[in-house]
Amino acid sequence: MLYYSTNGISPLATLREAVVKGLATDRGLYMPEEIKQLPKEFFDNIERLSFQEIAFEVAKAFFGEDIENDDLKKIVYDTLSFDCPVVKVCDNIWSLELFHGPTLAFKDVGARFMARMLGHFNRKEGKELVHVLVATSGDTGSAVANGFLGVEGIHVYVLYPKGKVSKIQESQFTTLGQNITAIEVDGVFDDCQALVKSAFMDKELNEHIRLTSANSINVARFLPQAFYYFNAYARMKEQGLADNLVVCVPSGNFGNITAGLFGHRMGLPIKRFIAANNANNIFYNFLKTGVYESKPSIQTIANAMDVGDPSNFARVYDLYKGDHNTITSIISGATYSDEQIRETMKTCFTDNGYILDPHGACGYRALKEQLLPDETGVFLETAHPAKFKNTVESAINHTVTIPARLAEFMKGTKQSIPMSKDFADFKAFLLNE
Repeated sequence: MLYYSTNGISPLATLREAVVKGLATDRGLYMPEEIKQLPKEFFDNIERLSFQEIAFEVAKAFFGEDIENDDLKKIVYDTLSFDCPVVKVCDNIWSLELFHGPTLAFKDVGARFMARMLGHFNRKEGKELVHVLVATSGDTGSAVANGFLGVEGIHVYVLYPKGKVSKIQESQFTTLGQNITAIEVDGVFDDCQALVKSAFMDKELNEHIRLTSANSINVARFLPQAFYYFNAYARMKEQGLADNLVVCVPSGNFGNITAGLFGHRMGLPIKRFIAANNANNIFYNFLKTGVYESKPSIQTIANAMDVGDPSNFARVYDLYKGDHNTITSIISGATYSDEQIRETMKTCFTDNGYILDPHGACGYRALKEQLLPDETGVFLETAHPAKFKNTVESAINHTVTIPARLAEFMKGTKQSIPMSKDFADFKAFLLNE
């Protein structure tokens, strides 16, 4: 399978080139030349398959031409050493719980898959050290850092905005050491993302060290996130609830919903999607007006979605050839203030006894408002509520228990490097590494 750039200028790339480069030389995002349809028989019998079996079939459609089946199966099965179950919240709304991995966030799936794929390519080719750059507004950093921890031949740099991620999130990537370096940027997430993108475009830097990205701009990070959409459909089909299925995705950089849209293109029978935003309503406004206009990000209590210029919008736009009518026929939007998010967490807990994190609250509320009587809704609960303990507890007036593996991170010592948002400073740092 070859991969082209959304900007249409860079030459086609192999899977390995797309994964190692992360971003195309024309600053576009890589897209597969073909999105393969899965056979009808797969969907007819999907409820009989395990999560790992489903994911392997999907992975073969994405990556089977480039990685031998035995190696690919090992990557998939090692990645998915945990479940992503659907849990009933109320009569017609279910939660797809994506927080059962090592760092209790949905990004564990993509990060663990990419780490294993990059490790596979390194073992095959014996290349020099690869430097992985990742910008995070919260959960990406912890998932990537833990996914790559101890992987030979790879060093990870996690860039995060100073004072704008929760203490629990911060502890998950600043206390690890080994091949993980945390960089505390004096700015917002968009500044961190700009530093990463600028690094890829800098000729001198790329001549000095091998760089790649582990953000959802990387095809090996976002494509595997399609796995759990197929699994959710299978588990709902088991219960006879897969007809008229609506999936709501809390959205920030839009890699997660893009993976779902790829699944839909492969034949996954989801009726439609809802992209639920916090106050960063760039995509919501695009759906309403047809005009995409990036803005400085706004800090909210759903901080992992604090993105003012979602990178993966380029993939959504490319997937539907820029046809606004097609996009709006498949995706609707929602946007919520901090006050509305708090209210939703409280109401859901009071009515259902289910504890939402701030991001999942956006997904749940959008379904409550937009779901039709004959539809069943699944929203993505993208992180464990304990990762936002103070915010959630103040909203629901109830104690949130911290899982043991999360508590372990809190015992470590913070190790981070302060950095300005000036690219010259970041470049000088990398050149001296």
